[in-house]
Amino acid sequence: MRRPGVVRTVIVMQSQPVGQHIPIASLGFAAAAVAGLLHGTASLYWAIGGRWQLESVGDWAVELVDDHPVWSGVGLGLLAVLKAFAAIVPALNERQKGSGYRAIRLCSWAGGVLLVAWGGLSTMSAWAVLAGVITPDGGYDRATMVGHAVAWDPLFLIWGGALLIALWTSRRRTPTNRLFGQH
Repeated sequence: MRRPGVVRTVIVMQSQPVGQHIPIASLGFAAAAVAGLLHGTASLYWAIGGRWQLESVGDWAVELVDDHPVWSGVGLGLLAVLKAFAAIVPALNERQKGSGYRAIRLCSWAGGVLLVAWGGLSTMSAWAVLAGVITPDGGYDRATMVGHAVAWDPLFLIWGGALLIALWTSRRRTPTNRLFGQH
C-alpha cells in the first residue's frame, strides 16, 4: 500500500568482481613509492652537503664525503634520482600500461625481491649484532648498526614488500592461474 507523498528510493550496489584487489594494489604501490622516495630524499640531502645521519650509513660514507665532496655529491645525486625513478615507475606503469608494461613489471618483481632480501637480511644481521648474537671481528660502530637496524634496511624491506604486494594483487587474472588456485 502506497502512502501519498512518500518517495521510494532503490539503491543499486555494485561490487567489484571477485578477485579484484585494486585498492590493495594501489596502497601497495603508494607505500612502495613513499618508502623509495624517503630513501632517495636522504641520498639527495647528503648529495647537497647535508650531514645529519650520514654516520648511520657507515664510516665509509662519512670518509667518502670528506675526502671527495664533489664526486660523492654527484654519486649521491645520481643515486637519489635512481631511487626516485625506481620508487615511482612501478606505480606509473600500472596507471599508464604503455608499450614497456610487461618489462617494467618484470623489473619491478626482480627489484622487489632484491629489496626484500637485502633489507630483510641486513635488518636481521644488524639486530643480531646489536643483541650480541653476532660479534664482528674488530667490533662495530653503534650508530651505523642502529641506522641499519631501525632505518635504512627496514625501509628497503618495506619498499620491497609493499612493491611485491602491489604487483601480486594487481596481476592479470587468466583462466590458467584461476585453474591452479591463483585468484
